[in-house]
Amino acid sequence: MKAAWLATTAMLTAAAIGSTASYAEDVVNVYTSRHYQTDEALYDNFTKETGIKVNLIEGKGAALIERIKSEGANSPADVLITVDAGNLWRAEQKDVFQSVSSEKLDANIPENLRHPDQKWYGLSTRARMIFFDKAKIKDGEITSYEDLADPKWKGKVCIRKSSNIYNQSLLASIIEAKGEEAAEKWASDVVANFARQPVKGDTNQLRGIGSGECEIAVANSYYFVRLLTKPSDKDKGLADKLGYVFPNQSDRGTHVNISGAGVVKSAPNKEAAVKFLEYLTSEQAQSYFADGNNEFPVVSGVAPNSAVKGLGDFKVDTVNVSVYGKNQVTAQKIFDRVGWK
Repeated sequence: MKAAWLATTAMLTAAAIGSTASYAEDVVNVYTSRHYQTDEALYDNFTKETGIKVNLIEGKGAALIERIKSEGANSPADVLITVDAGNLWRAEQKDVFQSVSSEKLDANIPENLRHPDQKWYGLSTRARMIFFDKAKIKDGEITSYEDLADPKWKGKVCIRKSSNIYNQSLLASIIEAKGEEAAEKWASDVVANFARQPVKGDTNQLRGIGSGECEIAVANSYYFVRLLTKPSDKDKGLADKLGYVFPNQSDRGTHVNISGAGVVKSAPNKEAAVKFLEYLTSEQAQSYFADGNNEFPVVSGVAPNSAVKGLGDFKVDTVNVSVYGKNQVTAQKIFDRVGWK
């Protein structure tokens, strides 16, 4: 199926989808940092339902944003899909998106998971969870992000680098909830509790628990689900060693982030682009979209897959995810000041 698409990777030039057909009403050109097998069925079903062909360019989020900017007003891009509200904010700051008017999108997507001016929309969510060594830490000993800063956990915490967008967004949410001063103290105290200097990858934080290098780790929910359902040979049995908590259930709720999309400002096929986003909020599409990365659907009433559902219900922090971008620069400055590498 993928071979039938006009463009499949970001290595192809814009000219590859710059034909007359790309500017017709029966085409939508999608630039995406997602690349899951379930997406193939997702796009194919959209074409079957609407007659609109999906032309695809895949690449990393930052590279796609820069590509759209370099292509300028003649960019064939209609839709940009990427992960993390922080990345969507970066695209917004580069004037990539336009506001769209859609009663269906506004009705289907919760207000806290979409841009206040309809420039982008969350399409699935993931939770930033805390994991711990079940053999060394009891249930209930850690209940919040704030607990990561407790001196009792000195030398026991594994977490990613400060340059990681997931951590930037988490700190941005703490800035919004607690203020800059309190957020900086939290970050400084977490650094004091590091078991090691931060390394790349959420899975590597969980492996740190398995190896005994740390007792506590922070990771997105879908990394854990992968360990549960499709562990690599070296990770078999790791999930059984891990306890987990959805943080801050007694106050603001667990920090969640999104995979999301917006209509590009210069979109040559705007009507098709809006139809595509609306389709992604349908029950069938929500299942495909969320399942691709073991995430939670955003549309009320659509259930996650059984492995994700098995994590349990939890209270979500309902702050508008756009604040993750708004506070991103401040978050990075705090990381730099406290020595979070």
